[in-house]
Formats: sequence, structure tokens, C-alpha cells
Amino acid sequence: MSAAPQLVPQARATGTVLAFDFGTRRIGVAIGEILLGQARALTTIASEENAKRFAAIAGLIAEWQPSHLIVGLPTSPDGSEHEMTRRCRRFSRQIESRFGLPVTLVDERFSSSEAEVRLAEEGLNWQSRKQRVDAVAAQIILQDYFDAQHHLAPHT
Repeated sequence: MSAAPQLVPQARATGTVLAFDFGTRRIGVAIGEILLGQARALTTIASEENAKRFAAIAGLIAEWQPSHLIVGLPTSPDGSEHEMTRRCRRFSRQIESRFGLPVTLVDERFSSSEAEVRLAEEGLNWQSRKQRVDAVAAQIILQDYFDAQHHLAPHT
């Protein structure tokens, strides 16, 4: 699976999308609507225990009824893979099989650092930034995905 954004199948031209910024300690979550193409930070799942993580994800899926899931795929600046890349691929396969929803991997290089800059520009102190950075990173990942879809969509 390539790290480049992929088109949502035509049958999925509308619907809610959840995006995840996977980490070993926290998972940032963002939400958006395909038709509107706008992402917003939703929450952060702050747990290292898989059972708690998947229970929280199940609750979000039950509440928001997404048609599609996005997972940020971290790579090195040169695009090469590393340990977190493999963990994210595993996470994406797990949520796809557990919840039966299509998952697209999206290149997330620099999303966390961009989120940190955005939050600092809002004047938040480091403690407030730490609480929100993962969800904002997920928002950036999802917005990048939407922007790529809009750019790739045929204009009528």
C-alpha cells in the first residue's frame, strides 16, 4: 500500500470519515465529512493498552458511523519506512478487520510538528499543546487527504 493518498471509491462520495494519528502512548482522532471536505480535531485516546484503545475506537465508530477510516503513515523525511511505519500498518489492518471499514493510509510526515506550530501560534502553553497536538495532527492528516481528493476529483 503506498503512502500517497488514495481516492475514496465512487460509492463513498459522501459520509463521515474518522482519521487517526497513531502513537504508542496516544492516538489523535479527527473527523470530517467527505462532501464538505473539512476536517476538525475530535479527541485523543490516551492509553497504551490495546483493549482500551480499541474500545474507545469502537465507541467513536458507533457514535459517528464513519464510511471510511484514514490512518496517518509516518515515514522518514526521505520517505523510507521505520518501526513506527510498520506499527501504523499493523494498526490499520487491525481496525480494518475489527470494524469492517475501508482504511486508507496517508503520508503524515511532519503532521505532528505542524500541529505543534499551529497550537503555539494560538498562544497555548506546552501543557495545553500536549493535550491537543495528536488530535490536531489527525486533523492535518485528514485535511491533507480531503485536499488531495478534491485535487484529484474530475471537475465538471
